[in-house]
This record gives sequence, C-alpha cells and structure tokens, in this order.
Amino acid sequence: MLNRSVVLAGGIALASLFAGSALAADVFTLSSKTFKDGTMLPKKAANAQTATNTNPNCVGENVSPELSWTGTPEGTKSFVLLMEDPEGRGGAGVHHMVTYGIDAKVTGFAEGELSKPSDKFVGGKATQGTGIYNGPCTPPNVQPHHYTFLLVATDYDPKEIPAGLTREELLPKLAPVQGQPSHVKGSAGIVGLFVKP
Repeated sequence: MLNRSVVLAGGIALASLFAGSALAADVFTLSSKTFKDGTMLPKKAANAQTATNTNPNCVGENVSPELSWTGTPEGTKSFVLLMEDPEGRGGAGVHHMVTYGIDAKVTGFAEGELSKPSDKFVGGKATQGTGIYNGPCTPPNVQPHHYTFLLVATDYDPKEIPAGLTREELLPKLAPVQGQPSHVKGSAGIVGLFVKP
C-alpha cells in the first residue's frame, strides 16, 4: 500500500511538472532576433534622413527589427502592433508605429518588413503621419529612450478596423470604457533602447 501511495504521489508530481511546462509554453510572448529585450537597437533601426525628413538625429536606415511571437491567445482573430517612445517630445511621447489588422495566422515580421506598406497589416497613423515603421531619432547626450513594441491580440476580423487611425483613435476600440466589452485577448511587449551615437 505504501509503494502504491509513493508511486501515485510521484505520478501526480510528474504530471504537475509537465502541466506547468505546458502552461509556460503557452505564454503570449513577443521577441526579436535583431535585439534582446532591454538592450540597444542597432543603428540601422534608427530613422533615416530623407528629402522630407532632415532631422539631424535620424542617423540610421529605418530598417524595422525582426519581430516574432508565440502563444497566441485563444479567440484571437487579429493583432495590433504599436511602437512607442514615452520619453520622446519632452515626455509627451512619440508613436513610432501604429499597425493593426494583422491576421492571427501571422507569427512575425522579417527585418525591414514593417518599414514599407504591406498586405500583412493595416497602416494606422503614427506621430510622423505614416502607417509604417518610423525608427528612432533620439537626440545625443540624453539617457537612451525606451522604444516599446506592444503586440495586442484582438477578436476583431483583420479588415474590421479602418485604415489611418491614430493610437488615440485605436485604443478605445480595443478596450472601451463604461462597461463595453473588451476586444483584447492578450498583450505582449519588448523594449529596445536607442540614443544618437
């Protein structure tokens, strides 16, 4: 009887261990091969100077980082992907990328893919007025800014939200106030740092 109890207890412990591993594997996670969470973005990810963008703090090539995700929450139909710089514009913040309508079958974007329009996402309207990735233009001689990439899983059909929305117009559609149902199924984020070298 004692051996049976020991075997049963051991089996329960093993089942709990594997159940915990299975649950951990299902965590909604955003990651990048271009940079590790909390480290510096490469210079090529910074925005580039162009005929219409003469900001001397834009020292890169505007190559969006590779981003990928796992553990998509159940019930997800589409994703929203934002890039924010809370320290930008003297603390008023800069919304570097507002994209949404990303089909739930998509599990990431290759390096540079978010730097140009694509059928894989609907372009919103970033602070810079575009619907694509806009890299950092951080001034020199400041602490590195924190560029937060936020991925939100939603129950919206990919083409349900119209193009051209700003972050301020988009967010109330995801998590309305005053008792309206939330359309958010989960969120994940990663932070890259940058300052003009």
